[in-house]
Amino acid sequence: MTDDRGATGRWEAAGPLPWERNLFGAASGAVQLADGRVLITGGADGTLTAEAGTALFDPRDGAWSQGRPMATARRMHSTTLLADGRVLVAGGHAGPNTFPVRPLATAEVYDPGSGDWSPAGELGEARCGHSATLLADGRVLVAGGAVRRSAGSQRCLFSAELFDPAGPAWTPAGAMTDARSFHPAVPLPDGRVLVAGGWVATRTDARGGTSLAYGECFDPAAGKWTPTGGLAAPRSGHQLTVLADGSVLATGGADGWAAENGRLSPYSRAAAERWDPPTGLWTREADMPCGRSQHRAVLLPTGEVLVLGGANDHLGDAGFRSAARYDPEVRRWTPVPGMAVGRSDFAAVTLADGRVLVAGGMVRARPAGPSGAPHVLTATSELFAL
Repeated sequence: MTDDRGATGRWEAAGPLPWERNLFGAASGAVQLADGRVLITGGADGTLTAEAGTALFDPRDGAWSQGRPMATARRMHSTTLLADGRVLVAGGHAGPNTFPVRPLATAEVYDPGSGDWSPAGELGEARCGHSATLLADGRVLVAGGAVRRSAGSQRCLFSAELFDPAGPAWTPAGAMTDARSFHPAVPLPDGRVLVAGGWVATRTDARGGTSLAYGECFDPAAGKWTPTGGLAAPRSGHQLTVLADGSVLATGGADGWAAENGRLSPYSRAAAERWDPPTGLWTREADMPCGRSQHRAVLLPTGEVLVLGGANDHLGDAGFRSAARYDPEVRRWTPVPGMAVGRSDFAAVTLADGRVLVAGGMVRARPAGPSGAPHVLTATSELFAL
């Protein structure tokens, strides 16, 4: 799923992660530290069992090293860079893959100076697959997620909480209008937080859920959520990216997918939409070159958006090499050379020097693979430069 003809930019190999890792979820990716290094922690192994390992990437030599592990293994957690340079990890799914989920209430903070993890209190409500957003005042908003409903079912949360690193302490925030999980959330230039789409449990089985089109905004000053315009197409496994003018681009996603098991949907979307803050409405943008979910979208120094990897609607398969670049001024997509390794559920972050780092994720297995599984994990990483 890549055609590099006429594409600009180049990829180069970077060092491998210390381990293979699935980084499933909208908030479980990589964060760049103040010294330029990149941190990845937690995630799942090939059996979707939670891991505690921490890895640090140094852009100066392109190599990864192992950091101290978290106190608690977790996946489908949130990883948030705090204003003081530390990193907050909250919630997540504990232990091996199960249905219903096994959510965590614990939180930890990483200090880049010492390399140590320390407890950061407990969430008022255990959750996994939630969003976490740094606010302008330094607090972190955690919203939604999935929890166990009964021994044979699960549900999604309306609730939200605020973490104050000065405490550290967790306090309740206003409840969302709509329960949701596996939803992206982005901070807006005016201080509010936008969430749109996501997934909600609807039945008592592992595939019992549906994607959402609803959007809403959280106002930290009022402590309340207000409904805003809904997406034209329901989406989960999509990405939201804040553009230079304050508008927000939504890319890809699926109409319905078994989020709690980390499986990919065969119904990924090529459609893109753009949210306008003054009106609160979404408008249709030009379609991406192909449909994708469980992909990543990062903002480039040029103000463009780089969308890469994921799964496509035609095959319902993981491990796409393809990438595309969106120009918000002319509202057009242009080709970008494909990654050396196709992947979904991976980490992606823009470095201080403008390059983009991608690492880990799920790839398509070789036909004669020893496990017989259609997907396997990768420890590879690579760098993109314009």
